[in-house]
Amino acid sequence: MNLSTYIVIIVIIAMVVALVKDAMRPGLVIFSAAVFFMATGIITPKEMVAGFSNKGMLTVAVLFLVSEGVRYSGILNKFAAVVLPKKKRSTPRLLLSLMLPISALSAFLNNTPVVIIFAPVVKKWAERLNLSPDKFLIPLSYATIFGGVCTLIGTSTNLLVNGMMQDSGYAGLDMFELGKLGLIIAFFGWIYIAFVGHLLLPNQQKKVKKNKRIDSKEYYFNLSVTKESKYIGMVIRDGILGDSKTIKVVGVERNATMFDPKSERIILQENDKLLVCGLEENIENVLSIKGLEVLTYGDLKKTLQNENLHRIELVLAPRFPGIGLTFEEFDFYSRYKGIVVAIHRNGSNIFSNLTQERLRAGDSLVILADEDFVEIWSESKIFFLVSSKGEVERPIKTYKIGWTIVTVVLMILGATFGKYLPTVKGNAPDMFFFASVAAVMMAILKIFPPKRYARAISWDVLITIASAFAISKALMNSGAADQIANLAINSVKHMGPWAVMAIIYLLTMVFTEIITNNAAAAIAFPIALSAANQLGVDPKPFFIAICIAASASFSTPIGYQTNMIIQSIGNYKFGDYLKVGIPLNLLAFVLSMIFIPLIWKF
Repeated sequence: MNLSTYIVIIVIIAMVVALVKDAMRPGLVIFSAAVFFMATGIITPKEMVAGFSNKGMLTVAVLFLVSEGVRYSGILNKFAAVVLPKKKRSTPRLLLSLMLPISALSAFLNNTPVVIIFAPVVKKWAERLNLSPDKFLIPLSYATIFGGVCTLIGTSTNLLVNGMMQDSGYAGLDMFELGKLGLIIAFFGWIYIAFVGHLLLPNQQKKVKKNKRIDSKEYYFNLSVTKESKYIGMVIRDGILGDSKTIKVVGVERNATMFDPKSERIILQENDKLLVCGLEENIENVLSIKGLEVLTYGDLKKTLQNENLHRIELVLAPRFPGIGLTFEEFDFYSRYKGIVVAIHRNGSNIFSNLTQERLRAGDSLVILADEDFVEIWSESKIFFLVSSKGEVERPIKTYKIGWTIVTVVLMILGATFGKYLPTVKGNAPDMFFFASVAAVMMAILKIFPPKRYARAISWDVLITIASAFAISKALMNSGAADQIANLAINSVKHMGPWAVMAIIYLLTMVFTEIITNNAAAAIAFPIALSAANQLGVDPKPFFIAICIAASASFSTPIGYQTNMIIQSIGNYKFGDYLKVGIPLNLLAFVLSMIFIPLIWKF
């Protein structure tokens, strides 16, 4: 190995570590690595920027606009109301009724808006039927993944790999080519979740009592015992504070130590901090307790005077500017005019002073805010805005739904049969052509707000994809891809290309669970290409394996954005994904190893 090989391997390792530790946004991490390769002469400036003009990357950009139009049209909300069963059935039947239409949607749309809209609706629907929402939310996320592996536009990773194939001189993938394997994986995935996987998920069923509101939710507040409080010296009994019957004390913090009032006899002292909870209709009772100061950050009493107050749930995206800061350092209230009344993280509430809690990506916040918050921040990319009724409601115009359906159907038909249409100066209309036309039509028809189109685009994803081309080029130029491919070949030489493909699949699968799926594909692609060249076989089976492995992220909440959103909304723990996801990863791997060589010959 020469010096360039060592440099590339070291930088790739550092890049992976930075992605795992979430040191910076993925796009900036990968872009920084690409710039380093350019500065050391491993890639040229032309190779550095080549990805930014790649048709696959640009297709992802315009598809963001198409997905935004679909979301704005309201068709997903209508779709959710139609597909969810109205009566209670067996869990397998309910899961299949949910997953099949969701997978069909996600085969053509960005998965994130599908999950953001459906997750709260599914949660409330399950509670109404006296079912555990935990049995349906992770399957909802997995269903979008099943759909994503069935089409070229199902995930950005498929378009990335397709673009790399074309840059390397190979024919790209057809619209439904991945579906030859994707539908097989989806079918067995649906069966596994419906009959086995859901048994591995939590079952925290909450019975809905008669006359009790389904969407009634508990709020958590931190209260401090003031100097002359009548509660000093009072004993908390069974979590009840004095004569209050509607407010429960779930924790007492004293000298940085948290005590459980249900298991310990606690006599209140000055400056004790109480974590109390009560239903939303009892918020005024919390504020009226004399001798206790509310520590929730922001002007709570003033906010509650607003008659148009809404309870809003939001999930912090990785790009949220307050990640790593406390509420005092970041001052959420002055920025967004919302009062944070609860934080959920990794399946549980935060039992500490909210003002001192450091925020993390994936945290779910329950806030109180007025309609201005909804209007201003409903399209934000710094957090995913949801509510107990699903996506924040907006008026739905029937003509928009009709035009959206027509536009999307024409885009899909055009991308599928474009190669049979007359060429434009020798070029057959392709996916990029029809996606661009669809996006412009939606803008002209004002299906999404044309003046705010840039907010619909995830620039970090685009920078990640564009920089991924430079990373792959560096792996090839330095000889690192050849060295890694040679190592893989030598370890299983006697077993042939099938075994090499298995190694490439597993490498991609592990990377996609701990870093972004696009970064995983960028690392695996040049290794696969080099391995195929050394073996003298067609690399297409290897490329298909990368597409499937990079998208089939089931075992961790950090491997796929929808998994992270679902974790916050459903209060899942990390282990829940491991229990149900690892068998699903292995199932996708086995099916891929069986069917890829049968469908795409080496």
